[in-house]
Amino acid sequence: MFQQNNMQLAIRIPTSPAQDSSQYMQVDQSDKSLVMSGDMQNGGFTHAEYIFNFSKKLEEDLQTFGMKIKQHEDNIKFLNTQKKKLDESILDLQGKYHSSGTPVAENEVHSHPQSEEETMEQIMQQEKSAAGIICRLNTHHGIQAYNITLTKDVLGIVARLGKVDDDNLGRLLSEYLGMETMLAIVCRTYDGVKMLETYDKEGCINKSSGLHGLGASIGRNLDGRFLVICLEHLRPYAGDFIPNDPQRRLDLLKPRLPNGECPPGFVGFAVNMINIDSTHLFCFAANGYGLRETLFYSLFSRLQVYKTRADMLQALPCISDGALSLDGGIIKANGLFCLGNQEDVQLRFPKASMKSSLPESYIESERQMKELKWKKEKMIEDIKREQALLNNSKLNFDRKKAEFLKFLAESSSYAAQQQLSVKPERLTPR
Repeated sequence: MFQQNNMQLAIRIPTSPAQDSSQYMQVDQSDKSLVMSGDMQNGGFTHAEYIFNFSKKLEEDLQTFGMKIKQHEDNIKFLNTQKKKLDESILDLQGKYHSSGTPVAENEVHSHPQSEEETMEQIMQQEKSAAGIICRLNTHHGIQAYNITLTKDVLGIVARLGKVDDDNLGRLLSEYLGMETMLAIVCRTYDGVKMLETYDKEGCINKSSGLHGLGASIGRNLDGRFLVICLEHLRPYAGDFIPNDPQRRLDLLKPRLPNGECPPGFVGFAVNMINIDSTHLFCFAANGYGLRETLFYSLFSRLQVYKTRADMLQALPCISDGALSLDGGIIKANGLFCLGNQEDVQLRFPKASMKSSLPESYIESERQMKELKWKKEKMIEDIKREQALLNNSKLNFDRKKAEFLKFLAESSSYAAQQQLSVKPERLTPR
């Protein structure tokens, strides 16, 4: 006889084995008794076995689809991890060698790249500035100028101590710093700062000594204030450098969105986009630090550079020390936005010549960049393919689950009927 507990394990009665209810029982209306048919007694167990086996098959199918879903999810997770590593490597190379193939501001005045000589000329046009006097002295006296006690501790002018690979970037960085900072004099020690300006007993400037006296001697009377940066008193960058980088770029932590990913359009940090002459990279400050970790880290800190203004604004939660976009956007600091048209900056960082600025490893790095981008494209294709397979497996799982639930509902109804049919009551003869 068909067992009741087997009915509770059954999930669905498939439509394949057709059933004739008249063969299972007959009811005598006079005495309300049930008559069990021979087919029910002889074939009930076979039918229950079929239900149990079919239920087991459905469960195995669901388990198979579940395993496929997990496999595809694990594959996608692994591929996304590899993609993030490729993104990191690409960003590192971009930070090392900024590409000139970048957006420019819509209202940008298209001028030819500024050379070192033109930068010097722009400084000298500031006739009554301290920087103009220093450059005039260098032009007329050359290397002997640095033997003069007054200027022997002067390293140079900010605008001449760094170069860029991209004239548009040079224009943006110069606008960000402003003319006054671009014209700032850089000294190694505070003793050198004190030599540039002296005071009488009343605390008034002594016009006959220091830069004031030097300017007067060459017909350039110094007028107004001027900035002097003392490397000895700057707080240097205390972190690591990018390994095997001839330019000793700073190994700064990249910005991260709440989801852990680097913001779209992030190009790098401004402090790492300045090219520095090899003579200024090592131990140029009195405390043994180079220009990047002292002067330029002080000027730019962790100023971020993005491809577009839209990218920059989207990354606002990640910006702590200002940002630039290569199409002209500027954020000076948190909450301080520069709006309006981009200025036509005359004095800017000069564009480095390919020969002088790029290390021998540049071509190899360009090759690595192309290879990494190709790998990233293939990785994205693999992720899309795995995602399609995952979606298909989830669809099959949902369909099989719906079939499973329907099976459960129908079998529950069947089990209830069988419980009634086996109720111990007086049977009527055929």
